[in-house]
Amino acid sequence: MKQPDTTPGAVVHRDGVPGGRYWSMVIRRGYTLRLVDRDGKANVSALLYNPQNLLERYNMADTLKGQHTSKLTRGNMLYSDMGRVMLSIVEDTAGWHDTIGGITRDADILRKYGEHRFQQVRNDFYRSGRELFLIELAKWGLGKRDLVANLNLFSKVYAGADGILHFDPDHSESGDHVDLRAEMDTLVVLNTAPHPMDPAPAYAPGAVDLVIYRSPPVADDDVCVNFRPENARAFANTAIHNCQG
Repeated sequence: MKQPDTTPGAVVHRDGVPGGRYWSMVIRRGYTLRLVDRDGKANVSALLYNPQNLLERYNMADTLKGQHTSKLTRGNMLYSDMGRVMLSIVEDTAGWHDTIGGITRDADILRKYGEHRFQQVRNDFYRSGRELFLIELAKWGLGKRDLVANLNLFSKVYAGADGILHFDPDHSESGDHVDLRAEMDTLVVLNTAPHPMDPAPAYAPGAVDLVIYRSPPVADDDVCVNFRPENARAFANTAIHNCQG
């Protein structure tokens, strides 16, 4: 699925998130967030919220049901629980992003990797995806009750012929990227903890690079809007919301 690099123009911000850390920002409508798997080891867990009404957030069930899929890739849109589009996947070289694997808990990290507290190892201490989400959510006045089903970018979980869910440890490659176009102002909250199904014996989550750039105008033949009739309706609902805002 690897495609030639398409470095975006009109870049307004660059950043990086080490493995096992967190990040958040409001991505304004008209801008696109590009995430890049730096070393081919990244798992980027993401939650999305409407910064003007934090009760509106990414809804996994509606996103999958409306697009008849269990994974996400180019052409898919990320729906809110209000029937609107928060982000659209306009470019994707990885080709598959997990929607059902969830996040690690503190007990998972302790059981799998052992205890590595800050008091012992300083900045090499281990944190779970749940803890990292809660730290970053608190900056926006959010907490435990606001944890909903997340998506895991750059990770692939699939059902095998045996009916069991499997994790592909070699799915994403160094330099793979996914571009998320904001269709409405969207608070994006990320963490880079290991995927809960990652079989790696060592706690070594990968880093991700971030680029924010100005989105080109949405064309009549836009791949996301025209991916399914449900996408077009959700996009129209979002346009109404944006006019009111």
